[in-house]
Amino acid sequence: MSRRTDRINEQLREEISTLLVRQIKDPRLNAVVSITRVEASSDLRNARVYISVLGNDKAKQEALEGIQSAASFLRRELRDRLNMKHTPFLSYHLDGSIEEADQLFRLMNQINPDESAGETSDSKSSPITSTENPLGTAPGATNTSGEG
Repeated sequence: MSRRTDRINEQLREEISTLLVRQIKDPRLNAVVSITRVEASSDLRNARVYISVLGNDKAKQEALEGIQSAASFLRRELRDRLNMKHTPFLSYHLDGSIEEADQLFRLMNQINPDESAGETSDSKSSPITSTENPLGTAPGATNTSGEG
C-alpha cells in the first residue's frame, strides 16, 4: 500500500474508535470493542474495518450487529471529520487475530523442551557457559600471522 493509504487507514481507525467511545450509545456495544485495523481500497471508495470484541461469541455477534446498525451514522460523522473528496463505504468484520495470538502464546507456554528438564535455574539464566574466545585467541590479542 502507499503511504497515503496507510495514513488514511490509520486516521479512519482513530476516528471510528473515537466515535464508538464518545457517540455510539448502543447497548449491544457494552463489551470491550476495539478497532484493530482498517484496510481501504486503492481508490479509497471502500474500506474494511476489523473489530475485536472481548467476550464470548454471542457478545461478538451482538457488537458486530450494533456497529453495522450504526454504519450510516458513522459514515456521516466521518464525512464531517475527514478532509476527503469521498468518504469510503465501510464494511465491518470480526478480527480473530487477537484470539489467535492468545491461543498461540498459551500453546507456547505449555511446551516444555526435554533438554531443559535436567538443567538448573543457574544454567538457564545464562545461555553462554564458556568463557573461551571462539577464535581461540586471548581477549585483546592481535593477529600477528599477517593474515586477514
